[in-house]
Amino acid sequence: MSVYNFQVETIKGEKQSMSEYQGDVLLIVNTATKCGFARQFESLQELHDRYKDRGFAVLGFPCGQFANQEPGHDAEIEQACQLNFGVSFPLFSKIDVKGPQADPLFEYLTNEARGILGSKAIKWNFTKFLVDRSGKVIRRFAPADDPARIAPHIEKLLEQRPGSPVHS
Repeated sequence: MSVYNFQVETIKGEKQSMSEYQGDVLLIVNTATKCGFARQFESLQELHDRYKDRGFAVLGFPCGQFANQEPGHDAEIEQACQLNFGVSFPLFSKIDVKGPQADPLFEYLTNEARGILGSKAIKWNFTKFLVDRSGKVIRRFAPADDPARIAPHIEKLLEQRPGSPVHS
């Protein structure tokens, strides 16, 4: 099992297989445009731009489960991300990342990379999951973790061949 086994919906409402990212290093993030951490959109975009030609992508999954800090619908979210934060990395349809309606991809991510004290739950917006080229979840980063500080972990994964052991 890997992230490539899941199907997601783009922000435009189209079904997409995560297998389209096979062979790439991914940073999967639950986002919210009204969150205090929304300034991270800029750092996430910088990471995406810096490494996209080497097989890296940031994937943003809007979520309104935390203090309704993502109140809009997909078209509004996409527009806010582009106009307010300059986002051009892939965005997906607004989802739940916890609870009984949690998206299966996020169920998988939280099972594979636990949080503080082994907790499975996502506690807030901008929780980040780093995935290697083989689709394996390598590490979870907290909402407060600055995306720029994730760069060394990304570089390490970009240098590895698929199937190589990872020590992040």
